[in-house]
Amino acid sequence: MKSFDEMIDGYARFRTGAWQNQHERWEQLKEGQSPQVMVIACSDSRVDPAQIFDVDPGEIFVVRNVAALVPPYETTPGRHGVSAALEFAVQFLRVREVVVMGHGMCGGCQAALTQDLHGNELGEGGFVAHWIDMLDGVREPIATNLGTEGRDAERAMEMAAVKVSLANLRTFPCVQEKEKRGSLTLRGAYFAISDGVLHLLDEESGEFHPA
Repeated sequence: MKSFDEMIDGYARFRTGAWQNQHERWEQLKEGQSPQVMVIACSDSRVDPAQIFDVDPGEIFVVRNVAALVPPYETTPGRHGVSAALEFAVQFLRVREVVVMGHGMCGGCQAALTQDLHGNELGEGGFVAHWIDMLDGVREPIATNLGTEGRDAERAMEMAAVKVSLANLRTFPCVQEKEKRGSLTLRGAYFAISDGVLHLLDEESGEFHPA
């Protein structure tokens, strides 16, 4: 595990390596960005979308948060970070695809399933608890059928979370309009940390299959 000082050493290597090697690309990015794909992923340090998809700078617009969740469309006062990023990506950058990527061994999904975070309550400020309560609706059937512990239950919750976020994406008017016109495609994905395999959601069957 690296300290920030060690990360600065990595920055020095980046400046003399990748930045120099991709200098032309960085020059182009001075003019702005035009990614075609937005990826909504988890903040988990093990699942970096740029690394998993092996993309260059400027190729994907990424939003990361606990459990890769998208809240439903709402206009109540507050700081709607995911909603703002989605609006920016869809309406201003005009991305053509939005990918929700869940992952294996997700602490947020495990907490939503067990109502517990690493053996503790869900945070003093209530922020984690209020965020993952978006999964309350899918918790009960999973807990009833598979319990609240073990990889089968956790994996079911992790995949269900992707579907919840996709459903919530479709509550946004800008997404509804563009998906109906065919100018925006929504995709569900799941990255298994245990074996490094990416799975894609077939929304017709509701099943995830290896890419």
